[in-house]
Amino acid sequence: MREFIVEADGGSRGNPGPAGYGSVVIDAVTGEALAETAEYIGIATNNVAEYRGLLAGLRAAHDLDPTARIHVRMDSKLVIEQMSGRWKIKHPSMKPLAAEAGQVFPRDRVTYEWIPREQNKYADRLANEAMDAGAKGGQWSPSESRAALDTPRAVPEPSGPPGDAAAGAAKARAALAQGRAADAAAADVAAGSRTAEAAPAGEQHPSTPGWSAAPDMGAPATFVLLRHGETPLTPQKRFSGSGGTNPSLSDAGREQAHRAAEALARRGTIQTILASPLARTRETAGIVAARLGLDVTIEEGLRETDFGAWEGLTFGEVRERHPDDLNTWLADPGAHPTGGGESFAETATRMEATREKLVAAYAGRTVLLVTHVTPIKMLVRLALGAPPESLFRMELSAASLSAVAYYADGNASVRLFNDTSHLRP
Repeated sequence: MREFIVEADGGSRGNPGPAGYGSVVIDAVTGEALAETAEYIGIATNNVAEYRGLLAGLRAAHDLDPTARIHVRMDSKLVIEQMSGRWKIKHPSMKPLAAEAGQVFPRDRVTYEWIPREQNKYADRLANEAMDAGAKGGQWSPSESRAALDTPRAVPEPSGPPGDAAAGAAKARAALAQGRAADAAAADVAAGSRTAEAAPAGEQHPSTPGWSAAPDMGAPATFVLLRHGETPLTPQKRFSGSGGTNPSLSDAGREQAHRAAEALARRGTIQTILASPLARTRETAGIVAARLGLDVTIEEGLRETDFGAWEGLTFGEVRERHPDDLNTWLADPGAHPTGGGESFAETATRMEATREKLVAAYAGRTVLLVTHVTPIKMLVRLALGAPPESLFRMELSAASLSAVAYYADGNASVRLFNDTSHLRP
């Protein structure tokens, strides 16, 4: 059975605006480009153009061999995740296109892989050629790219036994990486190197999310981050993690939770509430949920770091009793508090896994996460790509609100941090 690689891309200069797609079918064994197609499709969004490119590429592969196996490679995280079945398709203009794409080949003969844009320059160039032709009032012609299509590509020796599909795919990817070096230069010229001057306003992967125009990937998963209200330990600035006495809110903390609940009610956007399993977060979440008329779901991944033998101590007391351990902990994210506990590196790994799970589960929704100092700081640090030491440079007050939005292409935008305006008299 033959195996093809389909690479596809789409773009919109305005989002929605003048749009086009491009796709290429590649022999997975030889690395040879067998067919390419591109089209100017008029006014459309990035996502619609991406889906049109996928559909055209699959149809071109079907014309070559309807019995082949297909491996799709695209730089659209949205299309890849939706066609793989991991994300739901909600937009009405994309549902029929996705349904059509799913019917070209049997689903068990098609696999999907997300690739960075720099590995998708062949299809990107075709899409830009189509949009350029449309801007001139014409349509894309295959003669513009015939030289690239007809140029033989050097293929390395296979790394596996003859007929091994995985080895063939790996060989093809290596061949494409080598053979498209010249294509990349041509693509940069044709596409204007995707500079700020030439890039479409609705670029699929903005370099500065939150500042550039928002990409058309549907509503982001927005996490509103609420630190729990004060406990008796909070004013004394004592270590209070997952392994301590598990204190409840103080009277002041309950008042803070009520004020946060009123602020969130005025905001009016919260659809779901998740909380850490610890008493102080469950109590805070319960007060907010009662005001918003929602239920609370416990999420284990939102618990605070376990501070080991430091639980209940002030920073000064730890400095006095465990100076060497404290100095190591402050300098090394992998270091553990005295007596075990959890390192910041371990907390980061836990929060990354929790974030990925929740982003996938709540795409397009606004979710309140009622949690603790370290998890909130960690989510903000990860969203910003900041170094581990940035955790010590953030101030996060009790019952404060922060917010991070997560987009379908993997970008994140910090929208709010440590807002305590709702706590003022």
